[in-house]
Amino acid sequence: MTDLTGRVALVTGGTRGIGLATVRALVEAGATVVLTGRDEARAKEIAAEAGAAAGLALDVTDAKAVSSLVRGVAKEHGALDAVVANAGILEDALLGMISEDLVDRMLRTNVGGTINTVQAASRVMSRRKSGAIVVLASIVGENGSAGQTAYAASKAAVGNIARSAAKELGRHNIRVNAVAPGVIETDMTSHLGEKVIAERIEDTALCRLGKPEEVAKAIRFLVSDEASFITGQVLGIDGGLVL
Repeated sequence: MTDLTGRVALVTGGTRGIGLATVRALVEAGATVVLTGRDEARAKEIAAEAGAAAGLALDVTDAKAVSSLVRGVAKEHGALDAVVANAGILEDALLGMISEDLVDRMLRTNVGGTINTVQAASRVMSRRKSGAIVVLASIVGENGSAGQTAYAASKAAVGNIARSAAKELGRHNIRVNAVAPGVIETDMTSHLGEKVIAERIEDTALCRLGKPEEVAKAIRFLVSDEASFITGQVLGIDGGLVL
């Protein structure tokens, strides 16, 4: 199993779904993990349950708060080796029903929040000339989806944040990659309804939904030394949905 003993990792949006599975996977590999969520009480509770070092409240759209927290984690634990920018939102809307507020929320959180996190992490990691960052894109961002124009646009941007940041930060020995999950069994996909879920399963080569733990294992690999020559990639974890 991947060994992350002695590594310090930060996972945003780590209180549920893929984020929580990632926290558990990194803890299992021996990393010291700090997770964040919007609800401080829940973040602390989840941290205690998962064996994480701390659970902190964070709004990733607040650049100053993100910068302060990232610097605080590095100072508290003596390093910051891995950051997983998982925090994000999903709101479906047909093209004619997309409001300015929806677009604003989606871009501020999924795009702005990811940039804030990558920026803050890069500032800390560049001092040590070492680090790995993984951002959460989506297969929807790579291929589009009816009823998810705004969400798809935001996740396409996230994939390109990874590509662009990788080109910029490689000289500092900082790797940046993205994962693009397909339909995964989480709270964010439970709203789709049985009919849509059945259609997605039918379209997936492996004929099932993915599990958060399957995405988390890929993230764990990408932040480890086993992926030491991998950067700027958007890894589809979709069971063959795009085939």
